[in-house]
Amino acid sequence: MDSVTQMALGAAVGELVLGRRIGNKALLIGAVVGSLPDLDVLIPFAGAVESFTYHRSFSHSLLVLTLVSPFIAFVLQKVMHKADVAFSSWWLMAWLALITHTLLDGFTVYGTQLFWPLTDFPVSGSSMFIIDPIYTVTLIVGLLFAFRRTIKGHHVNTVALLLSSIYLAWSLVAKVIVHSTVEESLKQQSIIYNKLLTTPMPFNTIGWRFVAMQDDGYLTGFTSLLDPVDTKLVSYQYKSENYLLADIEDHWPVERLKYFTHGFYKVQRVDDEVQIVDLRMGIEKSYIFAFTVGEVTATGVVAVDNREAESDRDFSKMSAVMRRVVDPTVDLEQQ
Repeated sequence: MDSVTQMALGAAVGELVLGRRIGNKALLIGAVVGSLPDLDVLIPFAGAVESFTYHRSFSHSLLVLTLVSPFIAFVLQKVMHKADVAFSSWWLMAWLALITHTLLDGFTVYGTQLFWPLTDFPVSGSSMFIIDPIYTVTLIVGLLFAFRRTIKGHHVNTVALLLSSIYLAWSLVAKVIVHSTVEESLKQQSIIYNKLLTTPMPFNTIGWRFVAMQDDGYLTGFTSLLDPVDTKLVSYQYKSENYLLADIEDHWPVERLKYFTHGFYKVQRVDDEVQIVDLRMGIEKSYIFAFTVGEVTATGVVAVDNREAESDRDFSKMSAVMRRVVDPTVDLEQQ
């Protein structure tokens, strides 16, 4: 999730555990501790694929964060030595602020390597967009009340945490409903596919996008929980130039991207570059992440040092995306 949301969650957890003992300092400390896992973005990895796929690894591991939390608690107790707070309370606050951060990231489409180093497979619920105003604003409202340092404010913060958690649970329910609906619709249309991804559209859990992978390409489409029951699910088919990887299948960036994307990628040639595009975020011709992994030469495709390729990242369709949530006639592919 975005940094503002993670800070708000950490602050809410800090207030919940320590707010009645150290006042508003609990909000600040919770926000800082809750943001620590994302400091891995400062690590200078060797290449673009490394930076992309090693984010949310060791720094987001439930095992690592559980081991680190008592050390953070020790530092906090030393710095806040004048506060009458037991070590166990500092430990609980630090652990909860760290663990809730990484669990929340696990709801997004990119997921989190929750069990590193036992496995580096990214766990992905794919039920929350990386920015969701309903979730974030709920937390912020609770923090604003808590900042006033009243018993009522503390209770409002607790309720806000509860409501935001219920919203997360709702996102999973929504995903199950949408996934089942898309599966059934594709089945009725006799569309064959290998694997299916459903992920929420930006900023909400009502509108959803799906990607169905096939042997030689993929299908994409959109649906909404507000669509009338008789709305026909429309999908669009695209080709993927997978054959371009034949000579570089063993190239580490190729293997890594296939693994990290859970197989939801396309291969394309742009001029003489061979690119792998992550299909999990964005829409056709405007995907967020693409990486150059090879080069077409006179004798075939050769591996190159990976680098992030230019992607359109065209946000001009955003208004159409928002309209699609309530209007099934909006054709995002033709915008």
